[in-house]
Amino acid sequence: MAKSTSKAKVSASTESSDIQDTEVQSHISAHVQLTHSEVDETDISIEKKLIALYSLQQIDSQIDKIKIIRGELPLEVEDLEDEIIGLQTRIDNHIQEIETLKTSVKDKDNAIKESHLQIKRYEEQQMNVRNNREYDSLSKEIEFQNLEIALAEKRIKEFSHLLNLKNEEITAAQNVLDDRKNDLEIKKSELADIVSETEKEEQNLHSKSEEFQRFIEERLLTAYKRIRKNARNGLAVVSVERDACGGCFSAIPPQRQLDIRMHKKIIVCEYCGRILVDHGLAASINN
Repeated sequence: MAKSTSKAKVSASTESSDIQDTEVQSHISAHVQLTHSEVDETDISIEKKLIALYSLQQIDSQIDKIKIIRGELPLEVEDLEDEIIGLQTRIDNHIQEIETLKTSVKDKDNAIKESHLQIKRYEEQQMNVRNNREYDSLSKEIEFQNLEIALAEKRIKEFSHLLNLKNEEITAAQNVLDDRKNDLEIKKSELADIVSETEKEEQNLHSKSEEFQRFIEERLLTAYKRIRKNARNGLAVVSVERDACGGCFSAIPPQRQLDIRMHKKIIVCEYCGRILVDHGLAASINN
């Protein structure tokens, strides 16, 4: 049911955006009327720059709407991929620790065998001692080796307990990993369905966005992209609506509104930093 709703939204968005694209394209052509040679000139009027900026904003906003239709799926896919990498890394680390513990157990087993050989050797030497001092010295060596054996056996028990814990953790992590991989396949499938329905439209919009960017000088385009990145709604260029900024809705003084309508320079909102265009210019492009 959710997927059907998403498809309906995608279809409605596609039809609406196609109409808007045609209108925006015709208006930008009518208002800007720039040839490829003119794009390289430095005497492009401020009004044409504003028209290009506002038209670019309209196209980029349509791209944003497509991303909204996709919802949180791309982020969910990315989070699942990161979680899967983390789980796999944890499992790999546990496997390495298990190998280290197995090596430690083997070393302790070898140490126990060596201690038993030493004890046997000392006991044989005790049969041939010449005095009590030698006998006592060998007895201490035997006692020391028995302590070494007891300590090694204790360490083996500890290592074996850790091995069991690590194996249990690997099993638990592997179960979670399998679940996450299954979730990832489902999310990727859902995302692929939505992307396939909007991919062509988005490619067309990106092409138009790049075309409009050619009408804007590099410095101004950089500022536009920076404002869009910092704005919550992605709006870098807004029109004046009811004597206020269309982005942050802060009041704009009459004299500043007059300056905006004159199209003599690029004016930004004193409060949010968005580029401002007058309502008339925006209406000529939107209608």
